[in-house]
Amino acid sequence: MTQAKPTGDSRQSNRSKNRLKTPLIVAAATLIGAGVIGGLAGESSKPAQAQSLSERIQNVVPFPGAPASFADLVERVRPSVVSINVKNGRLSSRLQEQFRGLPDLPEDHPFNEFFKRFSPDPRGNTPRNRRPSLAQGSGFIISKDGYVVTNHHVIDNASEISVTLDGGDKIKAKLIGSDQRTDLALLKIESERTVPAVKFADKEARVGDWVLAVGNPFGLGGTVTAGIVSARGRDIGSGPYDYLQIDAAVNRGNSGGPTFNLRGEVVGVNTAIFSPSGGNVGIAFAVPADLTRTVVNQLQDTGSVSRGWLGVTIQNVTEDIADSLGLDKPQGAMISKLSDKGPAEKAGLQTGDTIVEVNGEEIRDSRDLARKIASLEPTKDADITIYRDGRRQTVPVELGQFPGLKQLAKVERSTARQEREMESLGLTLSPATGTRGLPKDGVVITKVDTDSRAAEKGLKAGDVIMGVGGKDVQNPRDVEAGVKSARDKGRKAVLLRIQSGSEQRFIALPLEKKAS
Repeated sequence: MTQAKPTGDSRQSNRSKNRLKTPLIVAAATLIGAGVIGGLAGESSKPAQAQSLSERIQNVVPFPGAPASFADLVERVRPSVVSINVKNGRLSSRLQEQFRGLPDLPEDHPFNEFFKRFSPDPRGNTPRNRRPSLAQGSGFIISKDGYVVTNHHVIDNASEISVTLDGGDKIKAKLIGSDQRTDLALLKIESERTVPAVKFADKEARVGDWVLAVGNPFGLGGTVTAGIVSARGRDIGSGPYDYLQIDAAVNRGNSGGPTFNLRGEVVGVNTAIFSPSGGNVGIAFAVPADLTRTVVNQLQDTGSVSRGWLGVTIQNVTEDIADSLGLDKPQGAMISKLSDKGPAEKAGLQTGDTIVEVNGEEIRDSRDLARKIASLEPTKDADITIYRDGRRQTVPVELGQFPGLKQLAKVERSTARQEREMESLGLTLSPATGTRGLPKDGVVITKVDTDSRAAEKGLKAGDVIMGVGGKDVQNPRDVEAGVKSARDKGRKAVLLRIQSGSEQRFIALPLEKKAS
């Protein structure tokens, strides 16, 4: 599956020397308007419809508000856009992730030595025979005294940072702070000179608005591309925040560069592209201006970003889960796991609770909850309204400080013995107790009927059933009792708490058999 990729351009310095040796292919833009020209010629033969050529051309322009040229706007904003040059002693965290997951190669494989030489070690250190890399990105100046916004992944692990102004002057810069969660960073030019600055847009960009992207793609600084806002509220899998989607050409090296509206205001910060080849295909993503402004202000004040933390793993409430809980509609965020000694656990929240409001504001889904909690101050109390055992209740929770992004450890799965078949669910079960790599409690799934509702819901061998209908289970008989209880209550589905590796989630498993 093609994924959103960071647009930073990290390359060896000797590559850049050969960059322009590649032949350039120039595409000539030709107006092929036989129908238009023919129509104009036809009209000119009629004296009653005689018009000047310029008037007739104006009549076929579909959007009178479209600019004839972006040149004036470019002249105004380009001096505030800079190229970011970074010397790295280590690979950035995003590039490390790109190397991870490569398959193990046999010793005699022709690429085996290549990956040994150029892949980082488990701590992210570059190999001994790899020299520090020179990374390039983009940024823009937001104050006359030289504060510069860029992406976190552009300056990640930087040992030296410099910016190149539009006129070609190269100046050292220092890192004020960065935020991995939004992929934003703030730099300060180490110079007393006054520099041109741009400001963030006060109004949100609308779908269809014209935008300009200015940056340093492939080291070609000062490059300008135009397009429109293609969509808003995009989830690119990097946290709870929404992104703008634009179709202006954005490539590697555009990371951290601004996207401008026609008033010369920054509406977004380019951060990633969606591409099967690594190059532009017309889908790019930008951090919205309002979020960027909030993060940058905190970075400028304290060097970091403070976020509230609830200490829960959550999931969306599906229609099946809503039916199994007795909720009127599939809304809210269900707690599937509690952090040990986290704020939620200390306040008495439980797995299976569905959070429906925070401080009186309705929660739509898990991403909505994550955004609301992150926007609150740590150490402050938040009123969390939950749905538990068929009724709503409000619990005050003292939020903690968000600890940062952590990767969950993988837990080895194992297939257990002492199986017990539950034909009605399409599952074969066995106690998880004593099985290496599995929890002490729960019931492990050893087989799943491929033609069952359980298979449709994504259950598979190795998953562990930790609870049924809100009650913990220790053996297959407990699972049967939970299913019987749900049937007796007239439920259409039974709620299972499932652990897969280190992750827990809830699945509403329909009680009726799959139609043959």
